[in-house]
Amino acid sequence: MGLNYADRSAISVAAPFIIAEFGFSNAEFGVILSVFFFGYAPFNWIGGHLSDKLGPRLVLGTALAWWSTFTALTAAGAGFVSFLVVRFLFGFGEGPQATVTAKTMSNWFPQRELGRALGVANASTPLGAAVASPIVVGILEASHNNWRLAFLILGGVGLLFAVGWFVVVRDTPEQHPWVSRAERDEIVPHRAGGAPDPDRAHDAPPVRRYLREPLVWSTGFAFFGYAWVLYTFLSWFPVYLLQAQHVSLSELAWAGAVPWVVGFLGLVAGGMVTDWLARRTGRPPEARKAIIVVSLLVTALLMGLSMTASNLASAVLLMSGVLFFMYLTGAQYFAIIADLVPAVRYGGVVGFVHFVSNCAGIAAPFIVGWILDRTRSWALTFGLAAGICAAGGLCMLAFGAISRLRNLERATAG
Repeated sequence: MGLNYADRSAISVAAPFIIAEFGFSNAEFGVILSVFFFGYAPFNWIGGHLSDKLGPRLVLGTALAWWSTFTALTAAGAGFVSFLVVRFLFGFGEGPQATVTAKTMSNWFPQRELGRALGVANASTPLGAAVASPIVVGILEASHNNWRLAFLILGGVGLLFAVGWFVVVRDTPEQHPWVSRAERDEIVPHRAGGAPDPDRAHDAPPVRRYLREPLVWSTGFAFFGYAWVLYTFLSWFPVYLLQAQHVSLSELAWAGAVPWVVGFLGLVAGGMVTDWLARRTGRPPEARKAIIVVSLLVTALLMGLSMTASNLASAVLLMSGVLFFMYLTGAQYFAIIADLVPAVRYGGVVGFVHFVSNCAGIAAPFIVGWILDRTRSWALTFGLAAGICAAGGLCMLAFGAISRLRNLERATAG
């Protein structure tokens, strides 16, 4: 997951040099950033569905090799159209990653540890983005601003990771030769959603039945609010630092990385807190919902306050707070679905939730670029993100009825 975000965020760090070389407007570059999500968002769902059918090992290993290839091919960008094509196809490969990782974690961890496992796994995403900033800046400085070299290096590293994935990973503990019987006995009987056995798929309602449930939709909309903030930040924060805070390239290396490090801590903390609350209350879904609602509302407040940042230190401090509270929720969207949906349907249902969230990725980068071209107002873009994030949290609060989906799960189990 860290490599996924390092590859994805590299273009944002290189953005000022790409924009300068090709003369793109902010709106045009926003389209290049957004087109990624036209490939990415559908494959959140497609990848999750395929992981139910084919297993997460094959799906994610293939996706990793695909996106690494197109990371390297970004270096071949020669104009607006070529960037559009490469970024669109790059999105195909990155799309399955988060959903299939969640499927893998639900196969490999008992329910009482699932929040922590998802938190740690997802924590590598902001860490990847944090690492990407100094790495890409270092390559730019060492190569006299040769942004193409950064993409070639990242793509080559990704292909090596794909080989390692196929060597090390298996779909379930039952299939892995390195897992002892004692470990299997600890994991298998206590997994959320039961055994991930495709042969039992006829015992569960179809995916479309779960998609009618208010909890699934409201989780998707809450995740959309999270994603709007994330993609505003991921796509435009380096540009904001350069244009609004007038940082140097060396300052960008640390200023662009610090909020991601804090976000890493938020993801780890979110997983630990939700598992602790689940154990204390005996109600894992309710614990996860509470963290989503409260953290998204705090994120929206801090995002709104970011409009008032008058210097680099305050901008980095406020954005670090935004990413910390936003990422407290990062594992919860996947975990709350795992608590309430059988394993044979988990990939398809959580893939749909992830698809809804990443529709924000289609809209946010372009809309931010359009607003900047017409108003030059970073305050307006941050205020819009705050409003959408708050709306997502309130949607989850109002419509995230856990009881309906729990009753459906019980009827299925019966």
